[in-house]
Amino acid sequence: MSKERVLVTGGGAGIGSACVRRCMSEGYEVVVIDRVGGDITADLSDAEETARALEEALSGGPITRLVNNVGVVCPATAEAQTIQELERVWSVNVRCAMQCMQALLPGMKAAGFGRIVNISSRAALGKELRTAYASTKAALLGMARVWALELGQHGITANAIGPGPIRTELFDRVNPAGDPRTQAIIDGVPVKRLGSPDDIAHATAFFLDARSGFVTGQVLYVCGGMTVGKAAV
Repeated sequence: MSKERVLVTGGGAGIGSACVRRCMSEGYEVVVIDRVGGDITADLSDAEETARALEEALSGGPITRLVNNVGVVCPATAEAQTIQELERVWSVNVRCAMQCMQALLPGMKAAGFGRIVNISSRAALGKELRTAYASTKAALLGMARVWALELGQHGITANAIGPGPIRTELFDRVNPAGDPRTQAIIDGVPVKRLGSPDDIAHATAFFLDARSGFVTGQVLYVCGGMTVGKAAV
């Protein structure tokens, strides 16, 4: 019997890599699309390359689980954020997620089963220097809710995860050590530590599980308690 297949975008490092390891430990066959370190190499900021990569991924059979993880940040003040940066972040973080969902959807519908997990961010609730990034992460929440309503009748769930500050290479790059704003982030976490990629992978595994079929359209903030008092119940 063939293994159930999972597609993870941006699975070559950081949170994506942790999700890949967790999925493999759960017994799934994992397909990774990334610029480096993936089973399929592609620049997911380009729609044509994304389409080619998805065609290659699906050549091995239908994929009924999707983790929309790939993302870029481009931090800047609202005044300084360029249109080019905005368009790039929206292409990678939102357009790619939509394109992946649409490519995998026929196989999910045929199977009467599907699991979609959008890796959003606590920044969707608002964060300085994140106009482009926060807007895309908020979009991923809205998309998951719409997909939950439209696809539930086919046995397909769609949920989102909102990571708080997670210690990854990306986090360290945009939150330099020694910067007072970086220390303020750490000090503001109620559990008094940064999260790890494995914390996000654990939450992702829950949403991907076949037994989670009555949970859809939800966002789970994995943030050490930072959203308490800030996000709606």
